[in-house]
Amino acid sequence: MSYSNAGIMTEGEIENVLKKYGIPDTYKKYTIPYRQYKSKKDNKQHTLYEYLFYVKKHIEHINYYFNIKERNSNIGFKNSPGSKKYIKSPTNYIGGKYKVLPQIIPHFPSNIRTFIDLFSGGCNVAINVCADKIFCNDINSIVIKLFEYFKNNSTDKILLEVYSVIDKYKLSKTNEAGFIALRKAYNANPNSIELYVLSCYSFNYQFRFNSNHEYNNPFGRNRSQFSEAMKNNLIKFVNKLHKIDITFSSVDFLEFDISNLNSGDLIYCDPPYLITTGSYNDGNRGFKDWGTEEEKALYAFLDKADEKGIRFALSNVVEHKGKTNNLLIKWAKKYKVIDIDRDYSNSSYNTRQGKSREVLIINY
Repeated sequence: MSYSNAGIMTEGEIENVLKKYGIPDTYKKYTIPYRQYKSKKDNKQHTLYEYLFYVKKHIEHINYYFNIKERNSNIGFKNSPGSKKYIKSPTNYIGGKYKVLPQIIPHFPSNIRTFIDLFSGGCNVAINVCADKIFCNDINSIVIKLFEYFKNNSTDKILLEVYSVIDKYKLSKTNEAGFIALRKAYNANPNSIELYVLSCYSFNYQFRFNSNHEYNNPFGRNRSQFSEAMKNNLIKFVNKLHKIDITFSSVDFLEFDISNLNSGDLIYCDPPYLITTGSYNDGNRGFKDWGTEEEKALYAFLDKADEKGIRFALSNVVEHKGKTNNLLIKWAKKYKVIDIDRDYSNSSYNTRQGKSREVLIINY
């Protein structure tokens, strides 16, 4: 890039931008005396320099810009009648509902004014629901901050930042040293893009933290990478965020204010499951665990919503690996119970033995 020393941007500002969106080690600058001219004001001679800047960009950056218009034109935001195509969250959050969306969303009312995703997790449900206003809440504030970043920044900027991190640490399916270096840098100074890239190269693409909220998922050798499919999921997800009225929050579900809701609204709950144990509810990840008290408190919360005439839908598991949630069975008798065809026996936090009975409980 050529630029004059009489231009608006300073030499340092240009250097910072080029290093941010290019490979920093390849940056070069040449200063060329261009010509002499006389100022009309003071007759003093001024030297005009022409800067020549060079930086190498990752090849995928170039491919991205060549194809962005075509890709964006092919991204749909509304499912046609009977379509089973939904937008997939760019995060692999344990217990995500993407695979069972075709069984859940058709049971939602067709006219939703305000949709509350009280335990939003990876945001698979909220991003696909049709409502005038959407609230996404989850106690995991780290993931909520990531979604807020996606909401508040352009798709172009996010992708360029993702590729810059990949370039900086030379990430690949085999470069474990680069992954560990990135994980160390993130834990020392957390930011959302580095967190997302970490997940792309982690075992099972999962978000996992220790009790100090440090990212501790291991490297996904020979398997995990920021693939073309993941890039397309990210583009579709972020573009949809920019088109809908969505607000993110991170509070305990009991602190979420439902006083302004009415019969035109819907509360959806996909809480941690009492009779299963995942990294989201074992109490060892720096977030509140889930036990009998929390389970009963949720039932009381939903009963209160029902008394106010507010519609709700609750995803949960009645049976799992020989265990039965008798509390849930007893409470659900006053509502409608719909079976969901899904087997959690293949989930990473369960053994291969035993099946689960997942249900959707609604009050409308």
